[in-house]
Amino acid sequence: MTAALERRESLRADRLARYETMVEIRAFEDRVQEMFFEGLVHGTTHTCQGQEAVAVGIAAAARPTDSVTCTYRGHGVALALGLTPETILGEIMGRQMGSVGGVGGSMHLCEMSVGLLPTFAIVGAGIPVAAGAALTAQVRGTDDAAIAVFGDGASNIGAFHEGLNLAAIWQLPVVFICENNQYGEYSRIDITTPIENIADRAVSYGMPGVIVDGQDVDAVAKAVEEALDRCRRGEGPSLLELKTYRYAGHSRADTAPYRPEGEFDKWFERDPIKAFRARLIEEGVLTEDGAAEIGERVKIRIAAAEATVQESPAATANDMFRNIYATSS
Repeated sequence: MTAALERRESLRADRLARYETMVEIRAFEDRVQEMFFEGLVHGTTHTCQGQEAVAVGIAAAARPTDSVTCTYRGHGVALALGLTPETILGEIMGRQMGSVGGVGGSMHLCEMSVGLLPTFAIVGAGIPVAAGAALTAQVRGTDDAAIAVFGDGASNIGAFHEGLNLAAIWQLPVVFICENNQYGEYSRIDITTPIENIADRAVSYGMPGVIVDGQDVDAVAKAVEEALDRCRRGEGPSLLELKTYRYAGHSRADTAPYRPEGEFDKWFERDPIKAFRARLIEEGVLTEDGAAEIGERVKIRIAAAEATVQESPAATANDMFRNIYATSS
């Protein structure tokens, strides 16, 4: 995974690399959605168009030795952390070259070499797992940290409160990141949650609660880095709320008819990719021609990945029974 680690380093230092990764995530998710409608992807998929700044900002701040848990809407985080489009698409399409051999599918991605613990289909399930990974680092005496990425809906379940309480009591090196895309599945946050800001819940557990513009990749990277530095110093966990929006529906063929009129347009005006491109152009870091070249390069890369995966062998029923037991010599 040398290439993946080099990519992570470039995200930390090179804002153009952040931009290209955001473009890649959008193109990848758009193609996954198309492939589902073409009958090439079976089962369910949950895509993250609109949330690219969250994924890339987290990856830019975290170390490869840190542990990251994520939701079933995890393709973007996985790509940003360093998994290749081939590896993720292979998993989505049930191919042996997938990140877990093609038996997990869209919702179950993992690559320990870049810090990605399994993504979780159960809402909020990654929160206590991240706390456990942080405890591991604490017991071993390393300065590694853990990150739990979860949605706004997960902030209303028991695992959220138990995970934050445990982490606060033991001062664990973990950052809890609520990817608030305004919807828990099909329900808007204002009909499920009695407060406006999830970050306000942090005070109940004696930790900082920080609200971040989830459409601004630089702001996300800065906030996550500050929270990680804090927990590495032994000052305990933080709760970050990244305000963002998913442009796709909850899953598969959901066209999100439940959205209030005008809501999508309001958030689309703040598209994280368009906003970041405009900033880079204004700063003289990027040109319109350069942005077009990046878009074309990403398009070619995604098409090549799809061709590779299509030609690769599918997972078999027997593959489900591999990696269940470990033996020691």
